[in-house]
Amino acid sequence: MLSAPAFVAPTGPARAAVVQGKVSILQQSSAATQSVQLPNGAAATMVAGAAVASMALASQRRNDKKPRASRKAQVAMAASKVGCVGIVGSSGAVGQEMLLCLEKRNFPTDRVRLFAKRAAGTTIKSEKFGDIVVEPFSIESAQECEICLLAVSGDFSLEMSPKITGGPLYTQVVDNSSAWRMDDNTPLVIPEINGEGRVSAPLVANPNCTTAIGAMALYPIHQKYKLKNVIMSTYQAASGAGAEGMAELENGLATWVKDGAVPKAEFFAHQLPFNVIPQIDKFQENGYTKEEMKVSWELKKIFGLSDDVKVSCTAVRVPTLRAHSESIVIETEEPINPDDVRELLRNSPGVKVVDEPSSLQYPMPLNATGQEDVEVGRIRQSIIFGDHGLEFFVSGDQLLRGAALNAVIIAEGAVKARA
Repeated sequence: MLSAPAFVAPTGPARAAVVQGKVSILQQSSAATQSVQLPNGAAATMVAGAAVASMALASQRRNDKKPRASRKAQVAMAASKVGCVGIVGSSGAVGQEMLLCLEKRNFPTDRVRLFAKRAAGTTIKSEKFGDIVVEPFSIESAQECEICLLAVSGDFSLEMSPKITGGPLYTQVVDNSSAWRMDDNTPLVIPEINGEGRVSAPLVANPNCTTAIGAMALYPIHQKYKLKNVIMSTYQAASGAGAEGMAELENGLATWVKDGAVPKAEFFAHQLPFNVIPQIDKFQENGYTKEEMKVSWELKKIFGLSDDVKVSCTAVRVPTLRAHSESIVIETEEPINPDDVRELLRNSPGVKVVDEPSSLQYPMPLNATGQEDVEVGRIRQSIIFGDHGLEFFVSGDQLLRGAALNAVIIAEGAVKARA
């Protein structure tokens, strides 16, 4: 069974994407850039202003309580609604997005409770659920909710998830960490792919964000053409490392605008502004990183792939705020045609085909930010594998499809399964 790195779901204080307001450091710095004089001169200032404005734009593209029934009525509640959904780790980047998803999708619950250590006592304003006071976590409080969404570290989940499940309301846990993903007794779920019959489990694992984004495009192709080999290279945003990762990128750019130098990295292994880092998570004995192996392990489990199907990944951190991108090369058992695949993906859930090279239309993280669907484009026949190969590019908001949205859709299925 795999353990999760600590950065999977940070528990730090809420930051730019809070429900109440979304003013980031970069937005403030962007306005100030006009009057800042750097050692590099005016040209450097203009470049920095453009970079900061671009990052700010990416971060901006986001777009009454009822009486609770008796405990017995809640347990036997019809599929249309539950009494309470809890979010554990609500102050981190993923936890914040979970709340936004519950609101946006009009999740069928009377109440939402938020649990976080550092943010306990603060009040979050929610358009749908009213003012919510963040609470310190306890098993007893979590079990007062029918469903708990966990945006916490793997170590926390390993200890607490089994204790939360069950109880008087038959509480279910949807865990975003890597703690339970490869456990034989825990379903690893992308609802549109393998959710049927699995979302009602007491504990359901959310896949790695990179896995989830790529899987949305790969699974329909696998169903029709049968995957033989998958080679993936990723371009992963700072937010994949949580709120701290985004803050370090924002602060690094803002400091460069002001002082002409990027401060020493504290959260990432190396400076991220104006750089890429070809390492995400720890290196394994085979030379791959754990992040890269997660893609290989998890695709096999979710798709039910045989050991004959090989999945290779190179994961790279890039200086964007949100949305991961992936370059994917596949070899298939059956002959495959780009035009047929475009039509296939246009009719696949959770996927948006953006593939018009003549008008420069293709997936980009800036456009995928805040969007539920994964964008797929640059679909072309593989030079290497010929009629049995394809190459394409995807972009998806990893805080949504790769984390919060996937968990909330699992929870929606869990509500229906309670009938």
